[in-house]
Amino acid sequence: MVKTETIIRTIVLILALANQALAICGKEKIPVTDDEIYQLVTLIITIGSALWAWWKNNSFTKPAIKADEYLAKLRKEMK
Repeated sequence: MVKTETIIRTIVLILALANQALAICGKEKIPVTDDEIYQLVTLIITIGSALWAWWKNNSFTKPAIKADEYLAKLRKEMK
């Protein structure tokens, strides 16, 4: 899995390159800070992990666990 720091550094690099290109063209720069980027990346990761956890079948009760085992057995027999 990609580390959060790698994603942040990549976004910072892209923004730095975009700011440099804007400066060369005489345009206004993008007003963002490293802290804002970190917060945005953290928010995206939090939302992604929440959606992934919600989407996955998380069986906690004994009947649900047994149903998962039965389903796995059926799938194995179908192969």
